[in-house]
Order: sequence, then C-alpha cells, then structure tokens
Amino acid sequence: MKNILIIGIGRFGFHIAKELSKLNTQVLAVDTNEEHLQKVDEFVAKTLIGDGTDIDFLKTVGINTFDESIVTIGDNFQASLETVLNLKELGAKKITARASMESQKNLLLKIGADLVVYPEKQLAKWTALHSANNSVYDFMDLDNNYGVYEITTPAEWKDKTLAELDLRKKHNINIIGVKEKNKMKMILGPNYTLKDGENLVIIAKESDINKFLSK
Repeated sequence: MKNILIIGIGRFGFHIAKELSKLNTQVLAVDTNEEHLQKVDEFVAKTLIGDGTDIDFLKTVGINTFDESIVTIGDNFQASLETVLNLKELGAKKITARASMESQKNLLLKIGADLVVYPEKQLAKWTALHSANNSVYDFMDLDNNYGVYEITTPAEWKDKTLAELDLRKKHNINIIGVKEKNKMKMILGPNYTLKDGENLVIIAKESDINKFLSK
C-alpha cells in the first residue's frame, strides 16, 4: 500500500483525495483550513492542520516515509514554490505539483518537482475539443504536444481494415486500441476490421489530430 501526502485541500486536492480513496493507498491530507480537511476526512487515513511553507511543521510529518507528496495549492503560487522547496530539502521521494501556466511548470521542475500537472489547462482543452467536435469522447495530454484521444469511428472507416486505412501515412495518427461497451481491445493487427459501435483510441500530435478533426 502506497503512502501519499497531499498538501492543499481545495477543489483539486479534494478530488485527488477522493479518487485515491478508491485505490490501494493511505493518504495524509494537510491544509491550513480545518473546514477543507473536514470535507476529505471520510476519504483519507488522517488529516493534519499545517502549512507546507513551514519547514519545521513538515519535519514533524516524516516526509521521507511517503511514496509521493502532492502539492495541490492553486491560489498561492509562492506558497506552492516554498512547499516544493521544503519537500525537496526534507528528502521527499517523489513530488507532484500543480501549475496553471508554462512558466510555473518550468520553475517547479527546476526547484525539485518530479511531475507538474495542469488541471485547468487539461480540462479547458478537453472541453474545447468536445465542443468543437462531438466525435471526441475523451482526451489525455502527453508530453511534447502529443495526446491520447478517444473518438467515434468515422462512418467512412467502418468495415475497413487498418491496413486499408493506412492512417499513419495519411493522417500521421496511430490507433492503439478500440473501445466497445467500455471494453478495450489493444494491440490490433493490420487486418483488424473496424465496425459499428466502436470508439477509437488514438495517439497523435495535437496539430495532426486538430487537422484531421477539422475535415
């Protein structure tokens, strides 16, 4: 069972704590606001009132006992920076931090964060994709402007094999699986025939998928 520390229980921190409660994890939630902690009390192993910018407080937590420390402070970037610096100094094994812009991401990585996430940016991109094209069901951002997209199988692709479609050559996109009634099929051969009722799971560069979807 993994031990995970969450510092900052706003809306984002709340949802992370809730989702982690469904997995094989033990979570300590830290926030300066007792009301915020009360909202996640049922989802976590323990809550603690405290400030991540206070290194003396963090020393009492036992940072090196956690497999991962997640900094979800969203309304005070200075506090987020100081917290990440403190965690790094105390020997945190893995630090995940929240950012809202590229400059914040770069700074967080420079001072010691191992992973930086953009909840608002990712949600905005998903909403824009879904609104602009109803065929997009889901989306996950990857590094270097690549993403994983779940889309409806275009009508003109049905009953054709992957070899016939040759999507990598024609559109520079790769089908990595298909979903049918929430069941995923992976590692598809060139003779796999697409059929009605399937969604495609595609990996592609953002510019290439946008060009394809705009047709």
